[in-house]
Amino acid sequence: MGALTLYTYFRSSCAYRVRIALNLKSLAYEPKLVHLLRGGGEQQGGDYLRLNPQGLIPTLVDGDIVLTQSLAIIEYLEEKYPSPPLLPRQPEHRAYVRALAQIIACDIQPINNLRVLNYLRERLGHDEEVIRHWCRHWISLGLEAFEKWLRKRRQPSLFCFGDAPTLADVCLVPQIYNARRVGCDLNEFPMLTRIATHCLDLEPFQRAAPEQQPDSAGTE
Repeated sequence: MGALTLYTYFRSSCAYRVRIALNLKSLAYEPKLVHLLRGGGEQQGGDYLRLNPQGLIPTLVDGDIVLTQSLAIIEYLEEKYPSPPLLPRQPEHRAYVRALAQIIACDIQPINNLRVLNYLRERLGHDEEVIRHWCRHWISLGLEAFEKWLRKRRQPSLFCFGDAPTLADVCLVPQIYNARRVGCDLNEFPMLTRIATHCLDLEPFQRAAPEQQPDSAGTE
């Protein structure tokens, strides 16, 4: 197995997802640190843009293969390194787990992405409290739907689905971290917070946490 390289930033929830997936699959990787704020954002530098023309984090390099978009990266890892699985075996269950993951990856996170918040701040002139209100609104709306889907299944579990972490948990934990950062009232989501707390008791999730990353010390 060749070395994997992950271009990452400690606070990027998308990179956080990939770090969790790599750890759950016990895949070693070399982190390449890309600071999203320093100097206007290192992701906008020419070297990184040649690697990833979107200028977004994360990027995973596997030999000659360059992969972007966190869910696509995780699905690639799932297909190449299927054990332990992050998706259930039954097609309908796989679709359910993917849908939960996409509530976060497609509906919540993109409109709270750094470049969106910078547009609100720099182009539209909104102050920081308005921006935090924006974040809390969209995060809470998505987490409310996520919680309702879990309740609808009426199948208690330590995880979002079944007895082991899935793609849904991999997406949920970073989003709960972001929700806490912007001051969301998580008392409204007892199932989600219970699941996230359980996940964070597990070593692969702990090692992926922002505060455990080499670029977390002394940065914003």
